[in-house]
Amino acid sequence: MENVTERVHNPFGMRIEGGAAYGYGDANADFHFIGDSPARHGGVETGVPFTETETGRRLQSVLAEVGFAAEAYSDEPQLSNTFLSYAHPGITDGEPSEAAYDEQERFLDAELRAINAHILFPVGDRALRYALEQHTSLLRKVDVDAASHHATGIRGRGFLVVPVTEPATWTDADRAALVEKITALLDGDYRQTKGIPTTVG
Repeated sequence: MENVTERVHNPFGMRIEGGAAYGYGDANADFHFIGDSPARHGGVETGVPFTETETGRRLQSVLAEVGFAAEAYSDEPQLSNTFLSYAHPGITDGEPSEAAYDEQERFLDAELRAINAHILFPVGDRALRYALEQHTSLLRKVDVDAASHHATGIRGRGFLVVPVTEPATWTDADRAALVEKITALLDGDYRQTKGIPTTVG
């Protein structure tokens, strides 16, 4: 089933008091990138995840190289087959509190269900913890360390989870590994991961 909306910014009409970097991208995407918050990964002014920061510039450059974005960077990127979300989309004065993350997780849950992508890319440790806890049975078995699992595949419940280390700290090798992983997924039958996670890996 495909979404019928053509809206790329906040396609599901969410409302968060004080403003937010709402979910952004192709509502029919197979690839879903999950970041932390506007305070950490950008979007305070634009309202778009992964903008305004070095993290956003580096991640968007990868999206462009693999064909998901029309250009290497934009405050309003033209994306295909890709959706961007935050664990805490609300705009805050400084880092959100733990209670705020817990309260806003429902917005990410709603976007994940609506997009129903095949591959989840949690960017950073907080997003990785969320993905492991909510979409795999491996939280107690896998270290919540995006750097050590960068650009690898972790089988989930209906998803393949591909951790991404913090882009602000990427080496050339980190960037190349992510490009190589996404390219390999695109070249393969990645859609078999949904609903049949035991066939992946």
